Amino acid sequence: MSMTRRSVLASLITTPFWPGLATAGTKLNVVATTGMIGDSLRQMGGDAVNVTSLMGAGIDPHGYRATRSDIVAMSRADMVLWNGLFLEAQMMDVLDQLAARKPVIAVAEALAADVLLRHADYEGKPDPHVWMAPELWAEALTPVTEALVTAAPHAEDQIRGQSAAYLASVRAVGAYGTKVLSSLPAESRVLITAHDAFGYFGANFGFEVMGIQGISTESEAGLQRIGELVDILVDRKIGAVFVETSVSDRNIRALIEGAAARGHDVTIGGELFSDAMGPEGTYQGTYVGMMDHNFTTIASALGADVPAGGMQGRLA
Repeated sequence: MSMTRRSVLASLITTPFWPGLATAGTKLNVVATTGMIGDSLRQMGGDAVNVTSLMGAGIDPHGYRATRSDIVAMSRADMVLWNGLFLEAQMMDVLDQLAARKPVIAVAEALAADVLLRHADYEGKPDPHVWMAPELWAEALTPVTEALVTAAPHAEDQIRGQSAAYLASVRAVGAYGTKVLSSLPAESRVLITAHDAFGYFGANFGFEVMGIQGISTESEAGLQRIGELVDILVDRKIGAVFVETSVSDRNIRALIEGAAARGHDVTIGGELFSDAMGPEGTYQGTYVGMMDHNFTTIASALGADVPAGGMQGRLA
């Protein structure tokens, strides 16, 4: 993988155009590809940054192609942050070109290789869904604080203070997830979803995770895979599966129908946020709210006693 695609933060900081992109009285203009990155930047930078997120609620980043207005926004930005690890696969050529003349940072690629999950069907391409484990997401975001401070040194105290508070809230929602999910017996910790976006969730919270599609929604869901999962649902008497806001529910409904044809009732345990957050302006439209929703929905559907309204009482 090229140095551009790895977006090594240390090399970016030493380039001539990096320091002091914003000065006192001006905001750092930042573009983020996904909502999870955009929300994190807003929380960490506060009024020292102006953040534009390219992908809103329900948008699948795996197949997203940059529009003309996206390219204009990124070209005019002081810096661009993306997830990396091939999540935004259809945008990589554009991002590579931009990286030749401005800071372009792949947030997830700051993580050490040994913490990244691998998938047999995607040799050389780690699972990009690192935000599904809040502790790992906080680790990925930590170098972003230094990037923001370097680009806007006049706002260092503000950025460091807000970043520390935000990363604490990210770790807090992770602790909440541990609390509510650990109350489930081991045999109930099975999560079946539309695609393999929950691998880091499973590894962190002790769940067996199965997706109809692979780690990319661009992969095909074969009849054989659906048949295999129907067998698992019936044989293990699993009663709930989950849909995702950014993926069609067609294949999940095929699972339910297949199980029903064999005399086993399966319900939809709820709708989870995987590759995109909730609508802008809502609690679920924030990273912490997104994860609070997921933890609460999964735990409740599988039989755990969860607090009304989730961690902060803010879920509808």
